[in-house]
Amino acid sequence: MRSTRTHRKNTVLAVAAVAVLSLGLTACGGDDAGTGTRDEGAATTSNSSATATASATASATTTTASTTGGTATGTGTGTGTGAKKAAATGGKTASCTFKDVRVTAAKADETPTEHIVLTAVNKSGRACRLDGYPLIAFGEIHTAKDIPPVAKSKPAAPVVLQPGDPAYANVRISLGGVHEDNKVVNSFDVNLFTGDEPTEGSIVVKAPAGGIAVDEDAAKTGYWTQELRNGADEF
Repeated sequence: MRSTRTHRKNTVLAVAAVAVLSLGLTACGGDDAGTGTRDEGAATTSNSSATATASATASATTTTASTTGGTATGTGTGTGTGAKKAAATGGKTASCTFKDVRVTAAKADETPTEHIVLTAVNKSGRACRLDGYPLIAFGEIHTAKDIPPVAKSKPAAPVVLQPGDPAYANVRISLGGVHEDNKVVNSFDVNLFTGDEPTEGSIVVKAPAGGIAVDEDAAKTGYWTQELRNGADEF
């Protein structure tokens, strides 16, 4: 009987030991599996975080590059526009209008009088360019004959007048002597050019004392110049 109880006791102890060992192994295995899952999760989280960071960095870089590129493009366009605008307007003196100048007439020092000299003075408060030649109407402005210019009197450079500056034009009014086509003129109209086009508005010029005898068929005008030049203004 004692031997049987001893055997049973040993058997129970052995079973208990096996159970304890099994629980230990299970516990160890469970810890390893849990740690593996946590490590995988941590790695996944870490990789996701790295991916998100890289994506954010790439996005920020792309946005910065796009913004920088936009700024550069905008600056270039603005500069080009400014340069074009400066070339079109600010870089060129505006043409004088009939409101900008005062025109007077004087007889040339000759007998009989064949020429008059027109003097245009800039009365505005800014510089302006006096283009071409005076458009003269010796009579009714809508029906008077056009007075042609003399090409050799055209100046080489534009005539730019500062405030108060004068310019001159020599005008032949007749071939001298008495002619049946001569008419006495006490005042006449002068128009100006803007570039190659006549401007609106005219200046009424008072003739020298006693009036002038004009033969429209013989009349010619010189271009505006900043000084009367011998030869080029003699016609």
